[in-house]
Amino acid sequence: MASRGIDFLITYRVTKLLVTPFEKQEAYKFGIINDKGKVLRKYKTLKLEKERKSYTLLHRFVFNLKRILQKVGLGSKLGSFAVALALLIKEDKKYFEHKTLIESAVVTYLKDTEQFIDLLKEEGNVPDYIVNEEPAYTCFGIDVYEKDGQLYSEKDYAKTL
Repeated sequence: MASRGIDFLITYRVTKLLVTPFEKQEAYKFGIINDKGKVLRKYKTLKLEKERKSYTLLHRFVFNLKRILQKVGLGSKLGSFAVALALLIKEDKKYFEHKTLIESAVVTYLKDTEQFIDLLKEEGNVPDYIVNEEPAYTCFGIDVYEKDGQLYSEKDYAKTL
């Protein structure tokens, strides 16, 4: 039971880091990464403890993951979060029972850090496309579809049709 709690805590931390823009990360404030997540200073060159704490192995993993997700063009941030949560659930079905809690924690964090409204504005208006298939998952109100083993947000999936 303890490992499930630890798994959930790690999941929360990863999700929180994923939804926080690079320019709001401590590593950015210390000049370790730029606003695109590109590394400006290697970990081994960091002298201060607070710098090292802002750029741990977990941070490096999530920053790299975030940059990869941006490169593959997941579209909006909300679509990216939906796909990230769907990937987590696809990998381990046990997370599905915590889906609502994870979504709630992320939305609460986004509201607390005043990012939620911007995220909704970025998502835009009601889509003008119709997908006549059943989504594999629905996360954060975004339908996520699977095609050729890849997960796509509804907006990006419509582009593949």
